[in-house]
Amino acid sequence: MTLPSSSGSDDLDPTAVEDILLQLRRKQGSWVDWAQGCQALHRSGLNPQQIFEETGFEPIHQNQIMVAEQVYQSLLKGGVATTTQAHFNQRGSDCLYELRLLSQADRASTAEFVLRHGLDVDQVRELVKPIKEYAYRRQNQPAFGDSPGDAIAFHYWNLARQKADLQDRSRLIAQGLRFADSPSARQEVEKLLTDFTVVKPQPTPLLPLYRLESDGELPRVIPVAGKMPLTVEDLQAVPLALPEEPFGLVSFSGVGAWLAVPGWQVIFRAEDPVGLLTQTHQLPNYPNEAKDEPVLVVVDRSERQWSDDSYFLVAEADQLQLIWSPTPITTPIFGQVIVILRPKRVLDENYNRQLWQLDE
Repeated sequence: MTLPSSSGSDDLDPTAVEDILLQLRRKQGSWVDWAQGCQALHRSGLNPQQIFEETGFEPIHQNQIMVAEQVYQSLLKGGVATTTQAHFNQRGSDCLYELRLLSQADRASTAEFVLRHGLDVDQVRELVKPIKEYAYRRQNQPAFGDSPGDAIAFHYWNLARQKADLQDRSRLIAQGLRFADSPSARQEVEKLLTDFTVVKPQPTPLLPLYRLESDGELPRVIPVAGKMPLTVEDLQAVPLALPEEPFGLVSFSGVGAWLAVPGWQVIFRAEDPVGLLTQTHQLPNYPNEAKDEPVLVVVDRSERQWSDDSYFLVAEADQLQLIWSPTPITTPIFGQVIVILRPKRVLDENYNRQLWQLDE
């Protein structure tokens, strides 16, 4: 059976839905077919839990293969080799899922690199971040080329220079030599075999994380109808403002939204502050084992000069990214991160709703 294309948007009739559910239940076809089937079922109104109950595909697995399928489609557009297409059509969805953070061009070259070196998902997960970070600084590293292998070689070369222990240093040098693609990158790594100078690592700046702690730091945003005298029509023209948790985001019909933040000095000093909503696991240098929660990232769009003690907003393949780099970057900067705001920690959400708790 041929599943609907992942780019389609039409609802499926009951017979088509049952056919896809049966195929998923029997695990017929490749994982790409399963992913496209899950996408079609989602568009038809089935939620992940319903699909799980009908097919045995857990929601987390559904998400993994659907994201991997999008990466796979980007590989096809990127013109990867036929052998690479054939390999990842049948297996390796977990590895492709890890490539989701890379640009389309880097996904294609990295997928071929992964296949050539026979890397498993844990190795891919470990190496994606160095490849992504290298994209911002590659023009400052003339000895290392644009390939994923050189990006990883640079990563291990940089780590090796910071190690005084010869055993650790040798292990990192060996990794760099294993993955280096260009002769110049290999020569640069080999220099460390005779140059034992230890380069002190530059400390990573702390993320400017704050957490709202009191109700006084949670102002409510309301729309303004204008200055009186006003007519009924003026009043009725004001859009309905419904704050959304956890930050009290206010949206309205049309383009735009408002969000109130505490009036801290760092906010007042910003010339052009703009808020972005994201999750902590998407922040650079945030511990993977830490609890994932929504955060509001406030950037000052007027600050576009690189410094090594701040995080910045840049664009990669038209997608905004938050990065830190110890060396000057050539990528255009769209703003400096000035505050990352965590939501207020609420122990009893109904506490503030009880009238008897209000002050007299």
